[in-house]
Amino acid sequence: MSIRELRGGQLRFLSDEDLRQIHSAVLEVLEEVGVNVQHRPALEVMEAHGCRVDFDKSVVRIPEHALRACLATAPSGFTLYARDPAWDVRLDQRSVYTIGGSSALFVLGLDGVRRPATLRDLADLTRLQDALENLHVMHGIVNPQDIPQEGFDRILFPAIMENTSRNYYSQALGAQGVRDQVAMAALVAGGLEAFRRRPFFSIVLCMLSPLIHPRLRLEELMACAQEGVPLYIEADAMPGATTPVTLAGTLVEQTANVLTGVCLAQMIRPGLPCIYSIASAIMDMATGNYSGGAPETQILHAATAQVAHYFNLPCQAGTGIESTLPDAQAGYERGLQILTCALAGADFVHLSVGMLEQMLTASYEQCLIDNEILGAAFRIVRGLEVNRETLALELIKRVGIGGNYLAEEHTVRHLREVTWFPGLTNRSKWDPWMAAGGQDMRQRAAVQARRILGRPRPQHLEPQLAAELWKMARSLQQQEIEGVRSGRVVY
Repeated sequence: MSIRELRGGQLRFLSDEDLRQIHSAVLEVLEEVGVNVQHRPALEVMEAHGCRVDFDKSVVRIPEHALRACLATAPSGFTLYARDPAWDVRLDQRSVYTIGGSSALFVLGLDGVRRPATLRDLADLTRLQDALENLHVMHGIVNPQDIPQEGFDRILFPAIMENTSRNYYSQALGAQGVRDQVAMAALVAGGLEAFRRRPFFSIVLCMLSPLIHPRLRLEELMACAQEGVPLYIEADAMPGATTPVTLAGTLVEQTANVLTGVCLAQMIRPGLPCIYSIASAIMDMATGNYSGGAPETQILHAATAQVAHYFNLPCQAGTGIESTLPDAQAGYERGLQILTCALAGADFVHLSVGMLEQMLTASYEQCLIDNEILGAAFRIVRGLEVNRETLALELIKRVGIGGNYLAEEHTVRHLREVTWFPGLTNRSKWDPWMAAGGQDMRQRAAVQARRILGRPRPQHLEPQLAAELWKMARSLQQQEIEGVRSGRVVY
């Protein structure tokens, strides 16, 4: 398998004038309100690069000239490398890619039982996602609950490396977590310089709304900049709660929040790849819950892609869905999310595989169902091609009135480029469907998941290297555990 090119950008909610107004409002927020930057070394860097810093209140105000200087060095396009070059992701603000599920604490097993996620689940779900042709970047889909939580990011690293060769969208616990993952990556790559030539993992930093950069995230950002690790700088806004209820107001807040992180990264390491990222979602006023499946959330994410590209940055959009089961609700929520983000030209559709219950639960069946939804949505995004060959005028004249196109060479030549062939979707009538077992999509997905997991495990690391990596990861986690429990390390 490899990545098939997909070009988005057909859907635009914001006019050019809308974008200019948002841009002006963002500048005003950055210059007059500022952002709470909770790490003195970061404050010092930003002051040295022309920002106005209130050290007593830990507030940074970024003038337009400083913002422009930083955006001038932030690359608009770049490659996120995979260990297997066939899965390299080339960002150009039009191509659309997907990122897998993230950080669930629970798993809905193939037996239908919801339970705490385990390290075995992480390995199996990563291997399952690795078999999906429509997934491009791997995340840690669960945070295993059967391991110590201090330094858990160190254990996720070898579990992912053993089960995929795709680019790894990682997370860290503090600056040491970044440095430890770089050390493990160097082991896998065969040396630090080899890793730095093709860094095959990135780090996500989740900032707080309204307008807060927590100390731990800033430590991670600065370490990534020093080490040359690409960054997803993410705002997780909730319109009506942590940002204005109006989507335009939320666009202003989350953009100011993200751009502050981009500026700091560029001040430390000009040219560092940075991705404008969100997992924002409206607050459901009836329950008080975050609602990633809401239609308003999809509008926000599509508009965010436009805003990110206006500032000449790649964009990660997409978030969790509400449904607690792989059911009709999960299907329509995921379908709307994927189609809207892809048509809007988001560089990444995040959390696009396997997630239920607003990222609390990962589902084996939903991984396969989401891959099917991705395939169908991507076929819509591809649209149609109009040229002399596809107009088929000569063929229409030759076949004439009442003819048949089924056996024509033109049909054979274009069938696979025009037609999407489903893997799980039932297109049979009642009787043949019943004769084949009468299974619904969730049941068919479970059969396919068991089949994939029953295959011989692909070898993404040589056994000796895998053993050495696991030994290193466990040692690094133990050091972190001792640091946390002694008080030397504070999250």
